[in-house]
Amino acid sequence: MTGPHRLPDYVDVAIVGAGFAGLGMAIRTARRGNESFVILERENAVGGTWRDNRYPGVACDVPAHVYSYSFRPPGDWESLFAAGDQIHNYLEQAAIDEGLLPHLHLGVDVTQTRWLPDELCWAVSTTAGELRARVLVVAVGRLADPLVPPIPGMNAYPGSIFHTARWDDTAPIDGARVGVVGTGASAIQLVPQLAQRAEELVVFSRSAPYVVPRGDRQYSPVERAELRVKENADRLREELFTEADKAFGQRRGLRPDIDQIRDRALGHLRAQVADPGLRADLTPHYEIGCKRILLSDDFFPTMTRPNVTLEPSALAQFDGSRAVAASGQSFELDTVVMATGFSAARPEFATRVVGVDGERLSEHWRAGMVSYASTAISGYPNMFVLDGPNAALGHNSAIYMIETQIDYVLGALDHLNDSGTRAVEVTAAAEQAYTREIDERSSTTVWLSGCRSWYLDPTSRRLTLLWPGTGRSFRERNGTFDPYHYERLWAPDSVDLPV
Repeated sequence: MTGPHRLPDYVDVAIVGAGFAGLGMAIRTARRGNESFVILERENAVGGTWRDNRYPGVACDVPAHVYSYSFRPPGDWESLFAAGDQIHNYLEQAAIDEGLLPHLHLGVDVTQTRWLPDELCWAVSTTAGELRARVLVVAVGRLADPLVPPIPGMNAYPGSIFHTARWDDTAPIDGARVGVVGTGASAIQLVPQLAQRAEELVVFSRSAPYVVPRGDRQYSPVERAELRVKENADRLREELFTEADKAFGQRRGLRPDIDQIRDRALGHLRAQVADPGLRADLTPHYEIGCKRILLSDDFFPTMTRPNVTLEPSALAQFDGSRAVAASGQSFELDTVVMATGFSAARPEFATRVVGVDGERLSEHWRAGMVSYASTAISGYPNMFVLDGPNAALGHNSAIYMIETQIDYVLGALDHLNDSGTRAVEVTAAAEQAYTREIDERSSTTVWLSGCRSWYLDPTSRRLTLLWPGTGRSFRERNGTFDPYHYERLWAPDSVDLPV
């Protein structure tokens, strides 16, 4: 689309990341026409998660009309759930249609951002040079950095090893002996595809997932034509969102809500897996919803295929070309695919952000991510994080949450412009109070019922990824910028600031 070209010396807004959050922020900023801005993307294409994940079978598990921008013309989706390449194409087209290309710098990695108190702006260092930005919007997402656990013997394994988000088209799959490590959201999409191609497929499952029917369906030509009309698409979006938001009652452990979804998942398993031994190995031993509830119609049938083996324990080590499970079972494999998730609770980018008094964001978050309104961080003036602390949902669309945060940031920009204030910083007291609120809201949810999940910080075991409420309650709580909890910052009189 475009490449690394000369960076401007100064912009009003620097956006880091060109996925759903970064592009959405850029679109809304461009439409205002009030601020100069750049989008800095380390890879050579936009799309974020949907650019990186191109494994066979990749698709979204949220209906497409909810998992898309409400402020764009509706996408012409072929089915209820969109495939990964369709979502990637949707984002690329949005960047073109909205005139973002002149502002987009691809292949530009942000190596450090540092707050400059004397200039009241951010110094943004990149592989293409440095620029100053009055406002920094961090939109790197939660699924940017693949998590590959250090497994003994991995470096000496002679076959192919790669993560689902770094798919290797050259690796032996057809007629090969393939292992998949993990049974999360990516794995249950990938496994049915690989089982049709591999001679032998081994699935290493540390803990079994809860799976409910996916229920995908193709839209007819008539339906697609109707849904290209924005009013119709908006109506469907509202219906889908409202129905999904009802599921938060399950996450609170309310009855009969949680019993009904548990019965649905276990009934789905019973209906599709007749063998009692295999069914036992595929039965979770934690409360439903504590980990992500998955959607699939073909994962369980795939596990019954004669060329598929479920290994109900983790991959413990490699012994030459053999993959050895924690149970002691070992398998001769040509290719191992790591469907092991992402470093979501401890984002690597936090090590590159230096705030007031030289504190790195990773140090500020040493006991887990904290924020105010899930968007602002004390000690990091004029910086806003999208899709960061407690800004995701375990039951509904992330795009709704991102759009709520974008509204918040635009409100902050309006305040800066209207008040003549150069910079604002949320108070430590406000951040602490919000963190206590999150912890109190979380305490009665199923996410803290004892399972090991990527929703929790690995050290503090706090819920730091998800908003412990409905999508609508997030918008009510965090959708409008209020300067009350912010301090205004002023530069020394002798400093000549950019305008």
